[in-house]
Amino acid sequence: MRFCALGSGSRGNAMLIEAGRTRLMLDNGFSLRETEKRLGLLGVDAASIAGILVTHEHSDHCNGVGALARKYGLAVYATQGTYTSGRLDELPDARLINSHQDFSVGDLQIQPFPVPHDAREPCQFVFSDGKRRLGILTDTGSSTAHIEDLLSGIDALVLECNHDKAMLARGDYPYHVKLRVAGDYGHLNNEQAALLLQSINTSSLQHIVAAHISEKHNTQALAQHSLSAALHCPREWIAIADQHRGLDWRDVN
Repeated sequence: MRFCALGSGSRGNAMLIEAGRTRLMLDNGFSLRETEKRLGLLGVDAASIAGILVTHEHSDHCNGVGALARKYGLAVYATQGTYTSGRLDELPDARLINSHQDFSVGDLQIQPFPVPHDAREPCQFVFSDGKRRLGILTDTGSSTAHIEDLLSGIDALVLECNHDKAMLARGDYPYHVKLRVAGDYGHLNNEQAALLLQSINTSSLQHIVAAHISEKHNTQALAQHSLSAALHCPREWIAIADQHRGLDWRDVN
């Protein structure tokens, strides 16, 4: 199994996960032209994607889903709440999922799970090839016991480090936006991400990737420092899913 990111941040998110003969996309907040460009840089033909999973209906995660699905005839997997949000129109093949029920697409086993976020029915995912597990957790304002149970013993983890609390407090967002971002249904800050790592079994962890990092209210160095301190590992071991450069392919062996 392996994974990569086309980009991660408030201006667009998309990842690829593959195992065996199956390649899936997780979210797509980029235009069709930008998506195809970024796929090309990763050596991927869009026609090789078996489907798109959507975590929730916010624009940075779903703006590019419809156009890509229509052009290449891709199945789109989303919860009922996400699908009926009005942001996923004219899909060629819409498939509703239950955030409490596992399912498979080809060689990938997929375990969705609900998260606290200000969307209609948001979820995140754990992917498996039957041997190893990759967890994706972004766009959640807080952790839960269920989240921590699912991510315990994970082999690879993409984890939101959206903001630094002090930088957000000093930033130029309106007060109500700051409350939304920092709230229980907003986004994880560096400290919360570190605490989550300390709450789960990380003994099998091969990869840890800091993702959805705010360009205004965080830095990659701060995110790396928080996660490396939690794991007692060198800062350089913490990978970054960047807004512009994404993340190159990572193998989960």
